[in-house]
Amino acid sequence: MAVKAPEDGYTAEPFVPERGGLPALRRAAAGCRGCPLHRDATQTVFGAGDADARVMLVGEQPGDQEDRQGRPFVGPAGKLLDRALAEAGIDPGEAYVTNAVKHFKFTRAEPGKRRIHKAPTLREMTACGPWLAAELAVVEPELIVLLGASAGKALLGSSFRVTQVRGTVLEEEIHGRRERLVPTVHPSSVLRADDREAAYDGLLSDLKVAARLLA
Repeated sequence: MAVKAPEDGYTAEPFVPERGGLPALRRAAAGCRGCPLHRDATQTVFGAGDADARVMLVGEQPGDQEDRQGRPFVGPAGKLLDRALAEAGIDPGEAYVTNAVKHFKFTRAEPGKRRIHKAPTLREMTACGPWLAAELAVVEPELIVLLGASAGKALLGSSFRVTQVRGTVLEEEIHGRRERLVPTVHPSSVLRADDREAAYDGLLSDLKVAARLLA
């Protein structure tokens, strides 16, 4: 009988340490085999930022640059997000940033060509959920900003629609904690928009809602 690989279980739970704070979580996450995404990714991209941050920003998954550098939001979308946060009145250096999924999922048009982002499935986001739960338990943010539809679905379920609730304040139970959340679009969608200026203004407007809650 074939032995099942850990990734066949689709849960990160066995890899999450019980104690040790963010450094221990980061070390343990580097060896996560909780779903098949680890096979093709360069490395785990864990969350980064202030362990006492009042606001946690949750995106979808690492992109190409994040996968290479091992840090979240270091690519073009991250630079745009930092700019929008600062303009909204939130110091990017005082936030904690992470993703619902910690490994880069991608496809290639042909061998050797550029890696193209591929959205994670709900099963993959659920498998990675224990890491996000552990980050929330350590950081205990006052507010979560959801960046895009995948982040929203990872925390609030498959019926989440970012277009319906962006810029509003939600109160939900997340991984056993009562949380306040402000959903908005992912900054990468601003970079892809036909009218980039209008898309950026929309993101900025949503982040100002978050800033007012933290004031």
